[in-house]
Amino acid sequence: MTTPGPRGGTVSEVSYEEWRARAGRLAPATAHRIGGADAPQSPGDAFDLVSPRDGEVLARVPAAGKDEVDRAVAAARRAFDEGPWPRMRPAERKAHLLRWADLVERDRAELALLVSLEMGKPIAEADGIELRAVINGLRWYAEIADKGLDEAPRTAPGSLALVTREPAGVVAAVVPWNFPLTMAVWKLGPALAAGCTAVLKPAEESPLSALRLAALADEAGLPPGVLNVVNGPGEVTGRALGEHPGVDVLAFTGSTEVGRHFLRYAADSNLKRVWLELGGKSPNIILPDAPDLDAAADTAAWGIFFNAGEMCTAPSRLLVHRDVADRVVERIVARASAMRVGDPLDPATEMGPLVSSRHRDRVLSYTDAGRAEGASLLVGGSAIDRPGHFVEPTVFGGVTPSMRIAREEIFGPVLSVLTFTDADEAVRLANDTDYGLAAAVWTSDLSAAHRISRALRAGTVWVNCYEEGDYSVPFGGVKLSGHGRDKSLHALDKYTDLKTTWIEL
Repeated sequence: MTTPGPRGGTVSEVSYEEWRARAGRLAPATAHRIGGADAPQSPGDAFDLVSPRDGEVLARVPAAGKDEVDRAVAAARRAFDEGPWPRMRPAERKAHLLRWADLVERDRAELALLVSLEMGKPIAEADGIELRAVINGLRWYAEIADKGLDEAPRTAPGSLALVTREPAGVVAAVVPWNFPLTMAVWKLGPALAAGCTAVLKPAEESPLSALRLAALADEAGLPPGVLNVVNGPGEVTGRALGEHPGVDVLAFTGSTEVGRHFLRYAADSNLKRVWLELGGKSPNIILPDAPDLDAAADTAAWGIFFNAGEMCTAPSRLLVHRDVADRVVERIVARASAMRVGDPLDPATEMGPLVSSRHRDRVLSYTDAGRAEGASLLVGGSAIDRPGHFVEPTVFGGVTPSMRIAREEIFGPVLSVLTFTDADEAVRLANDTDYGLAAAVWTSDLSAAHRISRALRAGTVWVNCYEEGDYSVPFGGVKLSGHGRDKSLHALDKYTDLKTTWIEL
């Protein structure tokens, strides 16, 4: 049985008019969150947060410089070195994290609205997918907090060895705007469950939801300094965290280019551990014996246009067998043409705007490049003439592996279609990329599914589905897609140290 991906509708039956009314009444906090309270801003820079839905300014947000970052790291360091959080019984940390999840569920609609206004995610997806993942993630890691297993290896008679997992210290979590709360919880959930303290830097495009999430953590009873939030541009605020000697671990999700910077910052400072979840150019392989070609085509369309294509795992390269290419592509083009693109506050909207005018222009530069390099534009390819940062769902056919649209991460609603004649060619095309985050294969042949999955260089391979999974399975990539894993028990490895205690009896 095939599945169409993690789709979800708005949890609450709120009308378009009511969402707009709520947006008009919104008065979000903008101050940095340091030591359990809103932090006064030193004289310095601030920036306008512009909503991609209409180009209007949502708020004026302070930008953290070195002083604010120093204060946030100092608060996290005090909370780790002197505070109760790392010394609590794990069951107590669990109770605090579960209370946090309950408060997020209580304020779910407000958080979904902030996400939708900040980065343009349709409200049905912000509520039904993003917030669902946030709540589930907090609860999953809360339940793990008191279930960690230490070891007592067998040693020589007269000796006892204990191997314990110790919290690694102060964690800096630098997260992107495309799933601003989900990515935060992927870092904060395991880090806090392990007993670490944290400084969260959201993307400058999505600070408001992160600040509200942190305020709810404080309301849940997390001790002051356990979770701090500083806002600002990556080249200033992010760099200050990357270079800070008081940060023990840095976890980053974002572009490969910025990931390289964080590795340099660590090398030039205290050699802090840096964990990177980076970009992707994920292949979606459809063989002629796919169990349901229509479902494969529908999922391919959903995957590339979900979240306006602003996903590191987006199946942006469709590799389809020549024998079924016309049928599959025709259905995808029809789906793209019929897609409802509009105001993200409308529960009926299927695709919202891109996050910023700068990003919209970047995506359009790739559609221009596709035309210039000889690809066939089958649908879309242009901006939509309305307020906000909208781009049409776009499909290119006749794409060759050397074209920029086939090689570079676009991070927008742009699909490149390549064809192949056999499975070996499909694997060669799929692996012909600098990235290795995700891939998919559609086939009814169990042996082919295993063989191709093993041959694909990717951290996740889906078979007869796309974007499926839960918190029990790890997520991350290889090659230029980074290293380390989010989600699952494996994520705890990033935020813990193994300590051996050898005792002569």
